Amino acid sequence: MRIVGITACPTGIAHTYITKQKIVEAAKECGFPCHIETQGTIGVEDELTTQQIAEADVVILAVDVKISGENRFAGKPIVRCRTEDVMRNTVGFLKKIEAKLNSRK
Repeated sequence: MRIVGITACPTGIAHTYITKQKIVEAAKECGFPCHIETQGTIGVEDELTTQQIAEADVVILAVDVKISGENRFAGKPIVRCRTEDVMRNTVGFLKKIEAKLNSRK
């Protein structure tokens, strides 16, 4: 399962970056290629490329605030959640997404 996503929290500091780190680490543990963009206090970092989005099987929007550029993901399965939801059990979270995607095939 190839993952792309965006993390963003109200202050654009701690949860934005912690959530990204947790998703990237859990994806690596599961063997899932993963690219996560942050939209924090200093703006967009690690902006997703058109190719990364095109190759993705799923988009994770772990956001607590309005984000920009969501239209880039048209036609892709999108999982929306709060940053807090991802941080609790990130590997389990990704495994649930994988199971759901596999059940649609």
